[in-house]
Amino acid sequence: MPNPYDANTHASLRRYFDSGKTRSYEWRVRQLRGLDAFLRECEAEIASAVHADLCKPAGETWLGETWFVRNEIRHALKHLRQWMRPRRVSVPLPYQPGSAFIERDPLGVALIIGTWNYPVALTLGPLVGALAGGNCVVLKPSEMAPASSRLLAEKLGHYLDSEAIKVVEGDGAVSAELLEHRFDHIFFTGSRLKGEEVMRAAARHLTPVTLELGGKCPVIVTEKADLRVAARRIVCAKFMNAGQTCVAPDYLLAHQSVEEPLLKLMQEAIEEFFSSDPQSSADYGRVIDARAFRRIDALMRDGDLFAGGDGEEASCYIAPTIIRNVAADSRLMEDEIFGPVLPVLTFSSLAAAIEQVRSRPDPLAVYLFSRDRAELEYLRTNTRSGGVCCNDLMFQITIPGLPFGGRGISGIGLYHGKAGFETFTAPRSVLRRSTFPDPVMRYPPFGGGRLALLKRIFTIFS
Repeated sequence: MPNPYDANTHASLRRYFDSGKTRSYEWRVRQLRGLDAFLRECEAEIASAVHADLCKPAGETWLGETWFVRNEIRHALKHLRQWMRPRRVSVPLPYQPGSAFIERDPLGVALIIGTWNYPVALTLGPLVGALAGGNCVVLKPSEMAPASSRLLAEKLGHYLDSEAIKVVEGDGAVSAELLEHRFDHIFFTGSRLKGEEVMRAAARHLTPVTLELGGKCPVIVTEKADLRVAARRIVCAKFMNAGQTCVAPDYLLAHQSVEEPLLKLMQEAIEEFFSSDPQSSADYGRVIDARAFRRIDALMRDGDLFAGGDGEEASCYIAPTIIRNVAADSRLMEDEIFGPVLPVLTFSSLAAAIEQVRSRPDPLAVYLFSRDRAELEYLRTNTRSGGVCCNDLMFQITIPGLPFGGRGISGIGLYHGKAGFETFTAPRSVLRRSTFPDPVMRYPPFGGGRLALLKRIFTIFS
């Protein structure tokens, strides 16, 4: 293993954090600017590495990987001083004279375990919050994206404080070894099953965790939607990164009166975006490996094929695929598809569509296409999810001011923007009091009417 992580390395990170060097505003700013410089100066290398791992188009890599993280950094740099500033709290009269405030204290040494589908953004995105919070960090990129992992391991040390930030490469066994150490926070992005393993390992040390998992995100299209816009935006979001996006729509619920025209518009959008032969399109990616290909290919037997359906295992290509007349209990509706296959179900009323959503675990996001604000309010009131987006998809995660995270089995905890800073810091209450006056009534004994007077003072002035 080229970059082992052992007890000595862990202890050195702990000593470095205890030295206080990571706490200053200046250190945090230097790290954030260094990370931004890496993304800017290595943009071509990042695009090449991500393409080697996923055949991801350069435009997708810039938008979903490089710019995504740079935007987080810009937001953090703009607001960091304000985030670090202690928040004053009023002190009731019985405790005067004194002052009180809440400060955000760095957690210590954090472990960030990235994933393969966005191997740069979902590894470095959480790092922004950790650096802004003043922590030492161990980064574990996904071994399933080896080119991206290698790039991070080789290059990041030239831009960041190498005594505070370590990149550790390796497979699941390496992750298991890392989890044997006591970290102050563990941030994991990946599948629910792996998330359960991380949580069990963290429990041994009572380490807090952030788990960004996934789930079946629905997109609902009512009869009050702009169908052309809905079709184009659904196709763009669903088939970006060959459907391997945790917040991509995993199934479509279309009002029965608009299903036919909507699907025709979606078919036109697929051809417009990726040509009549998506396999030859420079703007269409591939699934991660042959195992994923076989899993997704096996799902396409349910329902009626409306578009796509073809593939090639050797190149991990699966065409943008739409399947209609899908039963609610189909295999397509059991787990997150995480691929370029979109099952379509119909509904007769918005209440019926929402009942379908509510019958499944809480997703990362619920999407609605409708020009009726009352329908949005009804959906917000009657569903539970990590986020809601109306008349678009996935862009809710690109706004740094909006916290991102799951709910229930789709995840635990939040990040992005201030939420990321708060994830990697702990609120600490501080009270400073004067030694004068020192009234005797606060001390025992409490006889002779002293307790009654004390109760009266606290009741009136608290």
